[in-house]
Amino acid sequence: MRKLREKYPDIDVSGRSARRYISELKETHSLKQKRYYEPVLDMVPGVQCQIDGGELRNILVEGIETIIYFVVFVLSYSRMMYVGLSRTPVDTERFIQMHDEAFRYFGGMPEECVYDQAKLVVIHEQYRELTLNQRFHAYATTAGFRIHACEGYDPQSKGKVEAGVKYVKINCLYGEVFSNWQLLEQHLMQWLDKTANTRTHGTTGESPIDRYVRDEQAQMKPYLTPDYLHRGSPHQTSRKVDKTGLVSWKANKYSVPMLWQQAKVGVREDGANLIMSDLESGQEITRHGLSTQKGGVIKNNDHYRNKAEQISELETQINQRIGDDDGQAICALLKHTHSKIYKDQLVGLRNLLKHHDMPPVLLAQLRDRTTLATSQIKEYLIAYQHHPERFTERPTHPSQPTKDSTASNPLSDYADITADTMEVNHDAIH
Repeated sequence: MRKLREKYPDIDVSGRSARRYISELKETHSLKQKRYYEPVLDMVPGVQCQIDGGELRNILVEGIETIIYFVVFVLSYSRMMYVGLSRTPVDTERFIQMHDEAFRYFGGMPEECVYDQAKLVVIHEQYRELTLNQRFHAYATTAGFRIHACEGYDPQSKGKVEAGVKYVKINCLYGEVFSNWQLLEQHLMQWLDKTANTRTHGTTGESPIDRYVRDEQAQMKPYLTPDYLHRGSPHQTSRKVDKTGLVSWKANKYSVPMLWQQAKVGVREDGANLIMSDLESGQEITRHGLSTQKGGVIKNNDHYRNKAEQISELETQINQRIGDDDGQAICALLKHTHSKIYKDQLVGLRNLLKHHDMPPVLLAQLRDRTTLATSQIKEYLIAYQHHPERFTERPTHPSQPTKDSTASNPLSDYADITADTMEVNHDAIH
């Protein structure tokens, strides 16, 4: 109307009349590219199950407006349906558990399951080449069904379950009030058994349960719950990592690698351990021992270090600069002396060797030590640069014992010089 009035200032039409006219135009003229559909072939019993998720807000549970998250499973031939519930956004572990519940509810498993490109199934797609969620793919492989992912933004390719999601919202959940979560779960199971799977389906003209028992049940593949699901994993919740790489859990804070800084991760307890995992892939990120204290920070220092440089690569670089025999001996001394910060010692030595050559006489003295640190190697190099002559072999004074303990310390040379000077001055005074 604004554009019409700008172009035709004298137009005398109400906004309602314009809307009605435009509505009629939209029924006869489309600006969208026309989509061509192909007839859907009759489904074969036991072959396919379509799966999709949904959520419904403002459902009263325990007197609180709650978001209900759910996943719908529909067998394409019989239209038998199962619905899994979740209190929180569905993660990979809960998604797998829902599959286990659905297959046990059906009493068997189809040959393939059809999904959209949710991160729970497909991490990335390029040229229809799919990068699958490894955790879920491992479950599907173990259970024995194929994963079929639809093209992006194409809900019609799994229209049976799309209709099922709407059906769950409208017929099962709208307008319901539940005094607790257990009653919600009971209501859902009763609705599946007495309504969803016994109604006369509008497309097939039969009830899903009758069609399933008669034609499909015998064609379903046998299903056995994988062993690791029998053991069960505690329910996982999501937590946001703060800007310092810490996750709050029961009055304590636990570190995660900095890659997940300010991201959401899955958190669950497993016995005496707290396990953090990636919400998309389900892969474990890290684990800590649960603390019984309150207000503590449980931190793994490796989470704040750059892991790109591996220890073996650093050792190889050092060996290339000073030789394999000397390099291995020096690295072994550093590791023996500072095992907890060995990688940092190697990084420091590698950087030191980039700017300084290591003379053989100095290497020989370093190898004779029983302990060694990169800071000491630096001191040796500085002393050698100022007075290289003091690192040559000197004959031992006949009246003095061999100084095995001081031969490896360049500062002992300074001590000998100082002692000799003091002796000369003492004789001169007398």
